[in-house]
Amino acid sequence: MVLQQHTIDLEYGGRKFEGLLVWDDSYVRPRPGILIAPTIRGRTEFEEGKARSLALLGYAALVIDLYGKETRGLDIEQYRTMMNELRADRPELQRRLLSWIETGREQAEIDEQKVAAMGFCFGGLCVLDIARSGADVAGVVSFHGIFDAPPNAAENTIKAKVLALHGWEDPLATPDQVSALASELTSMGADWQIHAYGNTLHAFTNPAANDKTAGTVFNASANRRSWAAMQNFFAELFDT
Repeated sequence: MVLQQHTIDLEYGGRKFEGLLVWDDSYVRPRPGILIAPTIRGRTEFEEGKARSLALLGYAALVIDLYGKETRGLDIEQYRTMMNELRADRPELQRRLLSWIETGREQAEIDEQKVAAMGFCFGGLCVLDIARSGADVAGVVSFHGIFDAPPNAAENTIKAKVLALHGWEDPLATPDQVSALASELTSMGADWQIHAYGNTLHAFTNPAANDKTAGTVFNASANRRSWAAMQNFFAELFDT
């Protein structure tokens, strides 16, 4: 068993984007592909570590890039500006996400009929928007995601199964917003689950999160439970 990885280039809208594909070469056939949508900071060691963990479970994991190949290593305020631009133009965000889905399907390591997505924080919003777009993917998993609905998807039907893993005290997704998400997903015909973890704030999967003032704190129990829930979800999707 040896993990392999290589970068994946995407050209979209006259710009270049760069993802990272990770897989276990002991699997000789194409395997289910999981796209990973990063936090506000784009692709970092955090997302790459998640990709390696997924590869060890038998998936091909593709960490996607939504900002552009030239944007790695910037400061947080620059990332915040880029994120907010995409949040203000959700149709554009969805187009970038769908371009990555198609790029993922083209990879030899990925079974094009078995594709799902997961994301963290801003990435959690991204994968919910993949589902809201009506994309033909098996499922999406949002970890401590942002829940506000886009303006362009209310009439769509959600094909993907949806799992949202949420800290109940998350200041970026209040209980009212959780209820609104449940109503939204129901109205769009989704097969959905929302798992809420008590006494848990935003960014609960990130060991580096330790800022109570900002509401971002790692929670080992919620991290463990949410990862187990994700594994069960993907096993159900792909019969693995």
